[in-house]
Amino acid sequence: MKKILFLLVLFSKFTIAQVNVSVFAKSKIAKVSPYIFGRNNSFSSTNPNSTLSSEDFIRIKDAGVQFFRESGGNNSTKYNWRKKLSSHPDWYNNVYVNDWDKTAKSLQENFPNAQGMWSFQLIGKAAKTSTANFNDYVYNKSQWWEGVNQNLAGNGELNLTGNKAKKEGDANLYLEDWPADSTVGILKHWFGQNGIGLDKEKVQYWSMDNEPEIWNGTHDDVVNNQFTAEELIQSYIKVAKKAKAAYPAIKLCGPVTANEWQWYNWSNGPIEYNGKKYPWIEYFLLRIAEEESKSGVRLLDVIDIHFYPNNKNPQEIVQLHRVFFDQNYAYSGANGVKNVNGSWDNSQNKEFIFGRINGWLNKYFGENHGRTLGLTELGFDKTNPNVTAVTYASIMGEFMRNNVEIFTPWSWEIGMWETLHLFSKNTFKDLVKTESADESIVSVYSTINEKNDQINLILVNRSLTSIQKTNVKINDFIIDQSVANRIILKNIPNSETFFSESKNAKTVSKVNVINNELYIDLEPLSVSSITLSGILGTYMQKVLAAEPTSSSKISVYPNPSSNSFILKNIETEISHLYLSNLGGLLINDQISLSPDFRFSIPPSVSSGVYLLNIEYTNKDKTTLKLIIN
Repeated sequence: MKKILFLLVLFSKFTIAQVNVSVFAKSKIAKVSPYIFGRNNSFSSTNPNSTLSSEDFIRIKDAGVQFFRESGGNNSTKYNWRKKLSSHPDWYNNVYVNDWDKTAKSLQENFPNAQGMWSFQLIGKAAKTSTANFNDYVYNKSQWWEGVNQNLAGNGELNLTGNKAKKEGDANLYLEDWPADSTVGILKHWFGQNGIGLDKEKVQYWSMDNEPEIWNGTHDDVVNNQFTAEELIQSYIKVAKKAKAAYPAIKLCGPVTANEWQWYNWSNGPIEYNGKKYPWIEYFLLRIAEEESKSGVRLLDVIDIHFYPNNKNPQEIVQLHRVFFDQNYAYSGANGVKNVNGSWDNSQNKEFIFGRINGWLNKYFGENHGRTLGLTELGFDKTNPNVTAVTYASIMGEFMRNNVEIFTPWSWEIGMWETLHLFSKNTFKDLVKTESADESIVSVYSTINEKNDQINLILVNRSLTSIQKTNVKINDFIIDQSVANRIILKNIPNSETFFSESKNAKTVSKVNVINNELYIDLEPLSVSSITLSGILGTYMQKVLAAEPTSSSKISVYPNPSSNSFILKNIETEISHLYLSNLGGLLINDQISLSPDFRFSIPPSVSSGVYLLNIEYTNKDKTTLKLIIN
């Protein structure tokens, strides 16, 4: 007896429990923004002779990139569009050619259906000349070393060790004043009557500079001591008003925070305003709402943040998607959030930063505010390509679920091209409700097409080592196939595998569809896509006549019709009406026949050819073909 018990315990220890997933095809919960399929720095604006190689062009196009953030991060803050120059804060502050005109033209020529994103400058200075550059080529042939952050442009004096110059360079020698009129002037230059002829509808999104909370580090040639949050907001408002006046349909994106600490803190802590302390993003939203109320001008369209987690543990990395909306997720990297209520509280470890932002938006702008969310920089530890693929997939999936509009990772690692391609080529526009019994390990992101006759499932297994036996039940949708193709990303190697639509790492297997359900073994650290065909309706296992039959004169008209029909030539009393598909699977068994023999098909039944199954009180049956427009 003891031996039997031991074997039962041993067996149960290694048995993997099944994860049950339910998809509800009629419950559309979100529109999928095509702009979450984005990236940074696909084009080069710093080399006037650089063009996109044919290999890069095919990779970007076939992967389905639809949003291009091309401003260049820190290099955008002192950009001069008139002179096509920018000061590089991470390379001695030297001034280099930076031609946004060329990049924007190339983008619109090569990717006419995509959106491009650039930025305005709020710091008040812009590059004016390269004549005061530190000669890094003479020093060490322009190689990176620990001192590249020294402020040497403008006749600074080199320090051979460390990152602080012996003598700071004079920023006035290579920068010029750059007020709001100057930065917004790029809109007229690009879109105006005498401009360069760009399509402004394809450059709707503009970043309100980049990571201003840390300018005393990244741009300390201009910002020696960090200015106040209110000073930044005043600069923001001036530029935003002029931008909206020049281009009313523009979408302004801010405050473009640097990382988790800066989501909540300006410099060293919260901000005091009218006797209360606020975390930085809440204060920003409060003040923008106040200024909008005063001026009547919409000053903010997309709340834009950056995220650079320092997690090294793969088990934590694959859970990073939970930082944005999951109110129950205790994040190991929680830091700035501990000041979320105005003072340090070490018990605060739940981030749900986008969830918090949505709450602040409703509080200060009202529930129908129309603002959306964006993450325009993301970089996390590249533990291995499969961890990267699963993490990237999970974040895209959660952003699909929660109406995030823009997503452009900054770091681009092995596994991301493959994942982007899987999502962009297979997801449909409408996300439908999907529930997993264990969301921390297995998530399914389900979308349905406009005709409601195809559903796509993106399945993610975050387990590092275990196959997850998964049962997916499809509700409110009748699958018309017994076998489906499953596209799989797994075991991605450490070298790039995605080159084009036809040359990539995806594999394909078959999945059986049994009673409108799928039973799948999801491999560890895998991402899969399955597309199913069918119609909206309630699946029932009852099988009716698969071919039209009739031994009487009964008929139906008008046929075709949109949804209302009449039976005529009725010889025997009718007891039941059933609607089935052409394979005989029951779709609806609640069709009511009025006294004048009229009946209607529920609006949930999409257009197509069906079978009307008629049962008489004497137990006879007739099947008629019914065409619904």
